[in-house]
Amino acid sequence: MTNELSMETPPSTPTEDPDDAGERRKAFDALAEASADGIVMLDDDSVVRYANPAVERILGYAPDQLVGEPLLTIIPDRFKEAHTSAFQQYLDTGERQLDWTYIELPGYHEEGHEVPLAISFNEFEHDDDHYFVGTFRDISKRKEAERRLERQNERLDQFASMLAHELRNPLEIAQIYLDFLDDGDEATIAEIATALDRIDEIIEMLLVLARSHGGVGDRESVDLATAATEAWEDTATGDADIELTTSLTIRANSTHLQSLFENLFRNSVEHSDGTVTVRVGTIEGGFYVEDTGPGIPEDKRETVTEAGYTTDEDGIGLGLTFVAQLADAYEWEFVVAESQEGGARFEFTDVEIVTDD
Repeated sequence: MTNELSMETPPSTPTEDPDDAGERRKAFDALAEASADGIVMLDDDSVVRYANPAVERILGYAPDQLVGEPLLTIIPDRFKEAHTSAFQQYLDTGERQLDWTYIELPGYHEEGHEVPLAISFNEFEHDDDHYFVGTFRDISKRKEAERRLERQNERLDQFASMLAHELRNPLEIAQIYLDFLDDGDEATIAEIATALDRIDEIIEMLLVLARSHGGVGDRESVDLATAATEAWEDTATGDADIELTTSLTIRANSTHLQSLFENLFRNSVEHSDGTVTVRVGTIEGGFYVEDTGPGIPEDKRETVTEAGYTTDEDGIGLGLTFVAQLADAYEWEFVVAESQEGGARFEFTDVEIVTDD
């Protein structure tokens, strides 16, 4: 079936030259065909009588697929009843339930998913027939930007509220030891150095997270095994062992990736008896880090990444939060699971992998 009507211009005046009216109609038809916005025209039965080419780009339906079909074809199921009721109410009473100048609603794509749309409606009469015209555009990118901004604000709120409290702990430790400091007291100096180093780690984590709302900056090709090895060497791992079974290279910021590994390695060591084995390996679409430690109970896997969550009275509860938020900033899928030995397992997928092609 083809478009039954061209996009009609307003009716010509009685004195208008028929040739001028025809030219004006052709101009309107050309504008509709070239429009980047989707345009559909409906009759009083909410049946599509015209659809322009942009509809296919936005919703996947070729114009000929929609013409003769009800508008419900491109409306998600949960809104169909409301549309039918509101449309009939308007025909009966002239009362509008929504602002026709601007509405944000999802459209139903031909492939079965929803597309967020900005929609406006109008109506006109021609040859005693009543028509409605809907124009819409895809606002997916704007909606995603709004979601990123919302996540950014949530991150900043969480960490701003925790920052003053969490930084006081190591600072107070440093102050206590300073009060008892004697010249040449190497053990005391080491305790102060450890506390101040922890402050530096906290600040670095917070800076990375606070800045990640604008994206993660420049990415480079980073060898996963190399980043893991460097992180292991910079982490106090005691008698723990590491096994690397990956040759993966990914696109990331090397500093971010090393910090991610350091936090996961520290988590494994601090929650074990010190003889834990940590593994870094490849999975489809990404990589994993797992250990042979006590693991994370299934009912806690959703909460361990929340800011402030910790089972260690000396911990600050930011390590796994940092990992989860950094994964989110990279738009990686991050899952907390269980290793084969019952330990903790952290999986990262949807990672940008460097191939030889």
